[in-house]
Amino acid sequence: MTSLAMALVESSKAPLLLLDGNMVLIGASSSFCNTFNLDPATIANRSLADLGAGEWDVPQLNSLLRATIAGAAEIDAYEMDLVRDGKANCRLILSAHKLDYFDTDKVRVVLAAVDVTATRLAEKQKDDLIREKHLLLQELQHRVANSLQIIASVLLQSARRVQSEETRLHLRDAHSRVMSIATLQKQLAVTQLKSVELRTYFADLCRSISASMIDDPQRLSLETIVDDTATNSEVSVSMGLIVTELVINAIKHAFPNRATGGKITVSFAADGGARLLAVSDNGRGMPLGNNGGKRGLGTGIVEALSTQLGATVTIADASPGTRVEVRHIRI
Repeated sequence: MTSLAMALVESSKAPLLLLDGNMVLIGASSSFCNTFNLDPATIANRSLADLGAGEWDVPQLNSLLRATIAGAAEIDAYEMDLVRDGKANCRLILSAHKLDYFDTDKVRVVLAAVDVTATRLAEKQKDDLIREKHLLLQELQHRVANSLQIIASVLLQSARRVQSEETRLHLRDAHSRVMSIATLQKQLAVTQLKSVELRTYFADLCRSISASMIDDPQRLSLETIVDDTATNSEVSVSMGLIVTELVINAIKHAFPNRATGGKITVSFAADGGARLLAVSDNGRGMPLGNNGGKRGLGTGIVEALSTQLGATVTIADASPGTRVEVRHIRI
C-alpha cells in the first residue's frame, strides 16, 4: 500500500509530498521538486523541517501536521508564506490528509502545496486599482460640487442685477436647481459606494441644505427623523434627490414673510413593505391635487424618481403646512 501511495504521489502533476508519522519524506512529486527547486535524489528520508535551507520548518505547520498524524484534525486550505533566503517569498495554500490503511502502525500523510503568489498579487493589484478609482471618483465629485456651487453663486448674483422680474424668477429657479444638485453631489463625495446608512446620509444632506439656503435658523429649521435602514448607493441617490427637491421647494414656497418658527421635517421609516419617506412643513400649505394648475418641474422630478423606486407620491394637508409622502419604496 505504501508503494502504491508513493507511486501515485511521484506521478502526480500537483505538488505533493508523502510523509510518515515522524514527518519524514517517503516520496515527492516531480511537480513539488520543480516548484520549490529541490533535487528529487536528495529529499528521500529527510524530515520536512530539513528541506531546502530549513524554510519548511514552520512551527504552526508542524503543529497542524502532528494533529493530522494523530487523527485529531486535517489541514484544509492553510495559507502561509514560504520564506527563502535570496528568493522572493511564496504564498502557499497547504492541505494535508491522513491516509487510511488496514495496517494502522504505518501512518502516511499526503501534503499538497499550491503556489498562489501570482493570484494574491493580482488580487492586491485589483484592490489597489479599485481604491484608486474610488479616490479619483471622490475627488471628481468634490470638484463637480464646487463647480456647481460657483455656478449657483453666479446665477444668484445675476438675479439680483437684472431688472425684469420674470427673468429674475427664472434665474432664482435655476439657482435653486443647481444648488439642489450641488448639495446632493457634495454628499455623494463622502458616501461609500457600498451600503449607505440613511440616518447619517439624510442628516448630512439636510445639514448641507440648511447651511446653503437657510440664512436665519430662528426663522426656519430643518430636522430629520430616520430609522436605522441602510440601502445601496443607487437607491440612496434617488432618495437624496427627492428629499433635496422637496426640502428646497418648501424653503422657497412654504414660508413667505414668516418671521420665526418655521420647520421642515424629513422622516423615513421601514415597516415591513411599507417604507415611507416624508417631507413635511408647518408653512402656509398648498392646494391638494393639481386643480388644473400648472405642474412644476420639481413635481415631475419627484414623481419620476419615485417611479424608479417603485413608490407612489401623495400630498396631504398637514394642518398647518403640507406633507409629501413617498410610500412603498423598493430598497
